[in-house]
Amino acid sequence: MSKFKSYNEHNTEKTVDKNSLIFGLISVFLCGIGFGIISPVVPFLVQPYTSNPGEQAIVVTLLTSVYAVCVFFAAPGLGALSDKYGRRPVLLVCLLGSAIGYLIFGIGGALWILFAGRIIDGITGGTISTIFAYFADIIPPEHRTKYFGWMSAIVGVGGVIGPTLGGLLAKFGYSVPLYFGAIITLLNVVYGLFFMPESLDKNNRLKEITIVRLNPFTQLANILSMKSIQRLLVSAFLIWIPNGSLQAVFSQFTMDTFSFQPTMIGLMFSIMGFQDIISQSLIMPKLLVKLSDKQIAILGMISEIIGYSFIALSALFSFYPLLIAGMFIFGFGDSIFGPSFNGMLSKSVDSSEQGRIQGGSQSIQALARMIGPIIGGQIYVSIGHAAPAYMGMILILAAISVLYKRKNVNM
Repeated sequence: MSKFKSYNEHNTEKTVDKNSLIFGLISVFLCGIGFGIISPVVPFLVQPYTSNPGEQAIVVTLLTSVYAVCVFFAAPGLGALSDKYGRRPVLLVCLLGSAIGYLIFGIGGALWILFAGRIIDGITGGTISTIFAYFADIIPPEHRTKYFGWMSAIVGVGGVIGPTLGGLLAKFGYSVPLYFGAIITLLNVVYGLFFMPESLDKNNRLKEITIVRLNPFTQLANILSMKSIQRLLVSAFLIWIPNGSLQAVFSQFTMDTFSFQPTMIGLMFSIMGFQDIISQSLIMPKLLVKLSDKQIAILGMISEIIGYSFIALSALFSFYPLLIAGMFIFGFGDSIFGPSFNGMLSKSVDSSEQGRIQGGSQSIQALARMIGPIIGGQIYVSIGHAAPAYMGMILILAAISVLYKRKNVNM
């Protein structure tokens, strides 16, 4: 097919050239590479500015948290701006900010410079939520979970390539992966300038942006007050806290427990991306036929609990095959939860509110990823290397309990 139909609240149809879909998927792919390429080297970039592994672990998790803080405050504004002015300008600005953030982080020279790079990247960190809103503009509600699955699979491809490439590039210097991330993100900006069409019709745009809408706390309260998605967001919040902790502390965990170097750390991160590819290409199409979005989400959460248990055992026994098994199982759960969650979320509002709901969702995710690394770093140092995995098992059990009580079982 060379054309896709866009969908809006008036049920009018407008043909959209497949360049819309292609650009969105390319953007997701490059985001997957850009996010993953720096993961294996962060502890090594921090190491020269810290005196011991405990302090190093705290700084690594704080770098993740400060990024999430900035996303939390910026996401509602970016979502509102995309609802009023369109997805294209907001997405291009976000991508440009990420490129600048990577560059500054790579240059380094002092801890405050590393934090400055993450702050700049975080302030413009609305890329993924804007892309989700972009897809919601052009895809009918009944097909969104499938296309969000495609996005997850392509993030998976980037997730395989990015960490592996980052680990290999680190042989030429720990900053080299950051420079490469900046370059490919800038290339995406250039591509967007020439080829990205706007997806949001002017008739569906927000008429005016109020101050209330720019306040992340007010926006958060408004979104959480929506009965149709309240339990969904609370359950996702409980999942994102330990996920953020795992992502932040994982490189340090493998260094301290198994003495892994960047190349091996990159391969471990690639397992997550590999699982996205397998799940979205082979497993999700079958699950969508037999299960609802909600049932798929719960299956994903159960898999994450099992994955966390294997990760905890790998720390207790210092046996890395258990870590590998745990990452595969956790990665499967994470890969099917994401598309089902975004499918349920996008179906809950009309086209003029997609930017708001996705921006609000990202704010909640950022809040969780702000809290998760801080808690994870502290319990990692004070209780033990397996503590963040135990936290994940407990909180996801709570998340299942919350989501299971949803009354709308057709989601």
